[in-house]
Amino acid sequence: MSLFTITLHIAIAALAFSLCLASIRFFIGPSLPDRITSFDVMVANIISIIAVYAEITGNKDFIDVAIILSIFGFLGSISFAYYLLKTNR
Repeated sequence: MSLFTITLHIAIAALAFSLCLASIRFFIGPSLPDRITSFDVMVANIISIIAVYAEITGNKDFIDVAIILSIFGFLGSISFAYYLLKTNR
């Protein structure tokens, strides 16, 4: 195993830990903006995990999955922001 591969495995572990913390904030978050922010962080962590996993395995097809997931995450954030805008009026 090379140093680069070991670093990628450490990165996946750190991203998984960050994903756990963001999911705790998502479920416990006292307000809706906290939950929206943690949702964005969770999506970013999942995209990062997929990208690192694609580099470890050498399968570049996972990058397409990460791109599609980023589009869905963006649309989810926009829909939450639209919902907040409509409920605050």
